[in-house]
Amino acid sequence: MKRNLFYSLIILITAVSCAPKSASHRKKPNILIIYADDVGYGDLSCYGASAVQTPYLDSLAKEGLRFTQAYAEASTCTPSRYAMLTGRYAFRNNAAILPGDAPLIIESHRETLASMLKKAGYTTGVVGKWHLGLGDGKPDWNTDIKPGPLEIGFDYSFLLPATADRVPTVYVENHRVLNVDRQDPIRVDYNRKVGDDPIGLEHPELLKMAADSQHSGTIVNGISRIGFMAGGHRAYWKDEDFATVFGEKAKDFIRAHQDKPFFLYYALPHIHVPRAPNPKFVGATKMGPRGDVIAEMDAMVGAVMQTLKELGLDKNTLVIFSSDNGPVVDDGYADQAVERLGDHKPAGILRGGKYSAYEGGLRVPMIVRWPGEVQPGTSNAVINQVDFFASFAQLAGVSIDQQKTAPDSENLLSALTGKSAQGRRSMLQESFTMGLLDGDWKYIAPVSKKTPDWLADKREETGLQQEPQLYNLKEDPKEQHNVATQYPEKTKELGEKLEEIRHKEY
Repeated sequence: MKRNLFYSLIILITAVSCAPKSASHRKKPNILIIYADDVGYGDLSCYGASAVQTPYLDSLAKEGLRFTQAYAEASTCTPSRYAMLTGRYAFRNNAAILPGDAPLIIESHRETLASMLKKAGYTTGVVGKWHLGLGDGKPDWNTDIKPGPLEIGFDYSFLLPATADRVPTVYVENHRVLNVDRQDPIRVDYNRKVGDDPIGLEHPELLKMAADSQHSGTIVNGISRIGFMAGGHRAYWKDEDFATVFGEKAKDFIRAHQDKPFFLYYALPHIHVPRAPNPKFVGATKMGPRGDVIAEMDAMVGAVMQTLKELGLDKNTLVIFSSDNGPVVDDGYADQAVERLGDHKPAGILRGGKYSAYEGGLRVPMIVRWPGEVQPGTSNAVINQVDFFASFAQLAGVSIDQQKTAPDSENLLSALTGKSAQGRRSMLQESFTMGLLDGDWKYIAPVSKKTPDWLADKREETGLQQEPQLYNLKEDPKEQHNVATQYPEKTKELGEKLEEIRHKEY
């Protein structure tokens, strides 16, 4: 009898150990945010594009959940990135597009996605475009540069400090410029020329592509940039190598931390200007460099997904692909983006693009993949990237005080994973003015500050008007009919609701 009992126990233990683990007992999922730059709602073939094919992203969409009403917090990059990482609307910190030598705009005491997930045992990393400032003043690029990502929760960082069209044109790994040379010290200035390196305004014959006056500072790799730089020649990047350099750093991080939960913020420099694809992608589309870098970006997604699969991590990794704002075609460089656009519609049916208060500037592609937890399909749930914070906190089991941390973030984990079709009811939207999305209604406030000179002739396409605008997106998804005068009470209601959000202090 004892022997029978012993064998029964052995069988029971074996059965329990071999049984599939329920979701509640599974290892915490890795989290990978792949954040593209300036990719529009209509720029991917899984969102209707035909002039460019994105097979790896199409596969991600087929295996995951494709969102039709996902939003960046703002129609420009720095504000969107700030909001996503902090769970706070960017206006609360006056976040705007930063120069390349700006100080870190996320305070060291501020909770971020990275620091919150560290509490849950995650190893955290950021690879790619940063553009949230570095240091506490004008950085000295020749020594330790801090505070930076490591001071706000990231364990590792490998960065493009700002954007590819801004100096300094160097990589920063953790606190140091990669390949910094004290015999050739780096100097950066955004107001006047420094050093003897040629600039675009003086030597256009040295350029691979012509540029407007704003982008005609120091020439690096045959491309003139915003701002002026001297020194650091050993540290210069080569634009055509971005996909390889950042791709390898992302894969290295994943390999190094495969044995415990990790959070990787993989911020692609694609498809921001200047568009300089690797030679093997030149001619990948008929749209010239803009189309070719979309194809290259897609391959970057495919490469990191392949690494996850090779390591057996893809089934327990929550992958989110999205973009920081809507698309822009002509953005300072003569790269034939306009001439070779053809029938391609970067924002799909939506009006506007980057910098715009209209949907084309704010509604972005978003795909979520997590096998076994996210049911493949399409979701119409309204969700904002600012909601990642509260949603990931729920996923990781971290309690947050939303009066102090991530006050504008909503826990939409059920919508994010496709378990609910219910998303946000309303959200504030930022461009060079403010807007409010509320159900089917969209309100755009009159411009209250000076429009940048370079946008002065684009008021019609950016929505920067002197009078209030109101659109019913269900009846008018292309935002062609301003009905503010037809519905004065609704216009007043939403305007007051917007002001209430703006003046609520946290």
